[in-house]
Amino acid sequence: FEMACFVGSVGSIGRSSFLSRSKTSNVSVSRAPTVTMMADRTFFVGGNWKCNGTKDSIVELIDQINEGPSIKDAPVEAVLGVPFPYISLVSEKLRDDWQVSAQNCWTGDGGAYTGEVSVDMLADCGAEWIILGHSERRHLDVLKETDETISTKAAYALGKGMKVMYCIGELLSEREAGETLTVCERQMQALKEAVSDYSNVVIAYEPVWAIGTGKVATPEQAQEVHEAVRSWVAENISAEVAKSIRILYGGSVSPGNCDELSTKPDVDGFLVGGASLKPDFLKIVDSYKNKN
Repeated sequence: FEMACFVGSVGSIGRSSFLSRSKTSNVSVSRAPTVTMMADRTFFVGGNWKCNGTKDSIVELIDQINEGPSIKDAPVEAVLGVPFPYISLVSEKLRDDWQVSAQNCWTGDGGAYTGEVSVDMLADCGAEWIILGHSERRHLDVLKETDETISTKAAYALGKGMKVMYCIGELLSEREAGETLTVCERQMQALKEAVSDYSNVVIAYEPVWAIGTGKVATPEQAQEVHEAVRSWVAENISAEVAKSIRILYGGSVSPGNCDELSTKPDVDGFLVGGASLKPDFLKIVDSYKNKN
């Protein structure tokens, strides 16, 4: 991931019912700057370990994180998205200025649901967050979670007192067809229909073509989509939510590109994949300093 490069020619973000604009990726979006400038949002960095790690490797990484500088009084939240079997281990060993997230949940309270894990179980193990809607769960053939499934999980988790990282983003074919904003709007609309309180929601924009590929949206591409999503929130949910909700960028984020991305006004942090399994993930967390 350290070799990830910015990609400046991966299609345009296209049109959407909430924006009136041309199909060029270098046109700024109207209205959103007012929302941006009035904001005071705490920087947020989430790590998504996916299906990776062993007890030994996890303990080694947690020890290295714990030896790093405290972020207790810093304007940043740092969260580790941990596979189910290791949530208790990480929760017990991780310093208390960091938080723990699960990567999925079930929508029932428990009972005869073999193989499922309830929100209550996750909370009991120490998780405070859940990652929902990640592209791998939306698009892998064996999963194919729908917008409705994901938004239902989000509403259930929030109702149980959990916090949610809600992922949105387009496929390469959708970007090339100019459908980026249409896809993000559809995914946000599903959340709107299921959720009324956004105080414990973080949005993560993850262009699918940039996840694990080494390709990264340019800072300008990321800002354009983030700004458009914030405008949609202002128009379809409320201006107050638009000012306060954090929108993260995800997709081959690394210590080598996080500083430039973090300078953009509507990039409120990152959801990091492979790089979160390495000690220099701390450098990505440290990019909050670019906001001050």
